This record gives sequence, structure tokens and C-alpha cells, in this order.
Amino acid sequence: MMDLTALEQAVEDLPRRYPGPGGAVAVVKDGVPIVRHGWGFANLETHQPFTPTTLTPICSITKQFTCATLLSVAPDPSDYDSFIADQLPRLEESMPSTLDLANNQSGLRDYWAVSVPCGASPEGNFRPRDSVALIELTRSLHFKPGTGYSYSNGNFRMLANAIERKADRDFGELLIDLVVTPAEMETASFVPETSALPGGASGYEGTLATGWRQGVNNLHWSGDAGLCASIDDLVAWERFIDKTRDDADGIYARLSRPTSFANGAPANYGLGLARRVRWGREMTGHGGAIRGWRLQRFWVPSERLSVDVAFNHESDSSGAAMHLLAAALGESDKPGPSDRNLAQKFEGTWIDRETGLLLDVSVNAGNGTLKASYDGGPKVLSVGPDGVAHGLDMTLRLEAGGIRILRQGDAIDSLAVPVTEGSNDGLDIGGTYRSVELESELELICAGGSWFAAFHGFLGTGPLMPMSPAGKDIWRLACHRSLDAPAPGDWTVQIKRSADGKIAGVTVGCWLARNVAFAKVR
Repeated sequence: MMDLTALEQAVEDLPRRYPGPGGAVAVVKDGVPIVRHGWGFANLETHQPFTPTTLTPICSITKQFTCATLLSVAPDPSDYDSFIADQLPRLEESMPSTLDLANNQSGLRDYWAVSVPCGASPEGNFRPRDSVALIELTRSLHFKPGTGYSYSNGNFRMLANAIERKADRDFGELLIDLVVTPAEMETASFVPETSALPGGASGYEGTLATGWRQGVNNLHWSGDAGLCASIDDLVAWERFIDKTRDDADGIYARLSRPTSFANGAPANYGLGLARRVRWGREMTGHGGAIRGWRLQRFWVPSERLSVDVAFNHESDSSGAAMHLLAAALGESDKPGPSDRNLAQKFEGTWIDRETGLLLDVSVNAGNGTLKASYDGGPKVLSVGPDGVAHGLDMTLRLEAGGIRILRQGDAIDSLAVPVTEGSNDGLDIGGTYRSVELESELELICAGGSWFAAFHGFLGTGPLMPMSPAGKDIWRLACHRSLDAPAPGDWTVQIKRSADGKIAGVTVGCWLARNVAFAKVR
């Protein structure tokens, strides 16, 4: 039974729990909005209020609409395979299929992340020709297509390009005609230019402590994002989903069917939708982010319940949506009990040599839970009496030699080993390194004891970013502002040495773009 009192209180608490200039939410039950609320301001400079009719860039929530358009133009995804292959002329490994891209199982690195080592500046321009050039650089993959999961915005840009070629029509026009209009999303439109958003709203960077400043975005995106819509438009989408819920051939039913990896193991993502189970209930949805904006939607079919959240600031929209779901369902979104003594055994910094990423684990002194950072954002896990740490999407287990990282829906089962301590003054790492694949250079610079790095590639010369040692021959490269949002975060830089101890090169990687190799040239 719906707990309306708890839901009303949760909605009332949102502006204080997730402070920012403004926002809007909707909760839809049985196709009818039971909550429709806005607060604050859509634009601090013009004093425009934020309401459920405020138009926002819904960012990556667009991906499900891209896949709906793809299936509407050609129901068999393999019909697009040749158009995908044409976009990867240099790929030296197995060619991913259209379905691999739509399921984020292509193995392709995220193109927004790769823009950093190609020299992009955070507020620089990114044009359609840049996306073509960036994708065409690809020679290697994270993994063999179909065998793993890696979120890649470029997958969906390539899908949009393939749809245009297949239909011989503009992608945005197709998306509106085939998906948005039938769903009666009356004010939604396709706007690929992030510098020219309709409606007058603005996104903001910053915090309550630092204050807010307008987030500047100069991107052209398509397929991975591009749809602008209001909360009321998203309510119409939820109403359409509920109305067609019993139609096995309905577009959302087709998008949300279970997906799996090549070995048959279930996957947590498919056709532009994330899948998860919480409180014993299956749900689908997606988040969206660009500098200054955070959005989230979830649909719980067993309850005929949807939640939509839009912030024009960088608070945790996913956490907010889950908090509203918990309140509506009479559940708790707080972490379970955790054994503090057992939790302390996980604390420290570890390195996953397979992905090339650091795993940082700390213990919350108050409740004994773990905070584990591995994929760019911290996860909260509780350690049970068996000594195993469980979170929503991650399990950590101590074993001989390190920590076993289990993310079944991402097909990750790898061992992170302790970072080796020792001298890491870095005096010999300075110089220039080159990536043959990305045709870019990395400069490592020591300035009076402070270390910095900068990339130079076809997108320009990026800003200097600070580096700090994490362990012997392992460094962190902080990247918290880039073309897209969220930024990749800390990149892991691993020094590679030859048999005589001299530096041969480095690998640079983050969750979205792993193990990019640079050889030392001087």
C-alpha cells in the first residue's frame, strides 16, 4: 500500500537534502501523477522559477529513446551492423554488433572520457566532425564484444549515425516522429547543441558552501543525449509506459526485456536501460548528467510506479529518486548493519591490474559501513558476519592476496592487490609520452616538487592537472572537469619499466577509458 504521508515528507525534504538552485520531481502511480512538484529557480540570473514545465536537457535518459527509434526504423538490430563497422575503420579486434553497442557490451572506450587524453579543454567546442574523428581513432577495446560491460556514450552516438544512414533521415526528426510524439510528450524537442537549450533554464556547478556558477557546455551530441523535456513530458512517457505495459510487442516492453552476456550470464544493462533489483522488486531506468545538470527516472512495473527527478545542479539525482521510491513503498534506503571490526580489514588502497584501476576503501567511523571508490563514484557497502561486503551493485570479499571485486551485472570478477609501498619520488617520470592509438601526447611535469600532467592531441592542449603518488610507480591524475559530466575523476597512471629499471611508458585509465598506453619518447 502506498505510504503517501512518508512520500509527501520525502518530497518536502528534497530541497534541503539535495541543496541547489532548483529542481522538479514527479511520482506516477498507475499512469497518474500523484506528486508533481517544483522548487527553487531554473535560472538564478533571470529569477525564472523551476516548475514541472521547465525544459531541461535530459542527457543520457535520451539513450532509451535512441534505442526505441532504432527498433522502430528496423526491428532487427543486425540490419545496422554494416553501418557500425563503417565507423570503426582502424579497429584491430573483433567488431562489435549493433546490439553490443545498445547493451554497452561493445568494449569501446567512452568517447567523452577519451576526449581528455586527446587534449580537450573543459569548456571547449566539440563538433560532429570531432566525434567522427575520435571514434575513428579506435584500434583496441576494453574486452571482446559481448563478454563484459562498459558504459560508453560513443556507442549511442554511433547508433544515431547508423539510424540516419539506414533511414536516410535526420536522427532527431525520427526520434520525435516515431517515439516522442506517440508518447504525447508535448513540449519535448531534440536539441543537439548544449549551448542553445530552449526555455531559459540554466545548469549550475558548485555547492551550497561555495555558491553556484553557470555550467558552460559547448557540445554537440546526438543519440547519447540531445532530448530536452520537462518533468511533465517525462510524466507523459511514464503514462505511455503504463498504458502499454501489457503489450509484449510495445516499445518499452521490448526495450526492457532481460539481457545477457555472450556466456548467458544476466546483464544489468540493455537497449538504453539499466536494470536492477531493489527491495525484491525489478526496476528499469536511467540517469542523465552534464555539467550543471543531474536527472534520473525509475519504473517499477510490479507496482506500476515511476519516479522522475530533475536538478539544475550536481546533487545525487539517483539517490533522490531512490529515496522517493523507498518512501512510496514503505522501504528504507539506508545501508544495512555493518561489522566495524571486519570492515577495517578492507581499508586501504588496492590496484586491479586487469582493469588498471585503483580501489580505495575507507570505513565510516559512525556506522561501520565501507565507502569503496572504483568506478569513479563511491559505493556504500555493509560488511556482514561472514566478512563479505555487500552493496547495491558491488560485492567485495577478502581472499589470499587481496580483495575480490564482484560486479556480476558488469561481468567483473577480478582481484585487487595491495598497492606496493616504497619510494615514489617520481624524479625519473618527467617527460613526454605518446599514444599511437590516440595520436596524442602526455607531458608529465615537476614544478618545484608538485607534479602535473597535460595532454595534447587533435582536440588541442588540455589544462594542467595535478598528480599525486598512490604507491610505488602508481599515480593519481585528478580530472574533475572535462567536456562531459560527470568528469572521469581520478585517472590511474601506472609506470611501466623495462628490465633494467628504466621507464618505457605509462598506462593511463579511468572506469570509462581503461589502459590507454603511452610510450616514453623523451
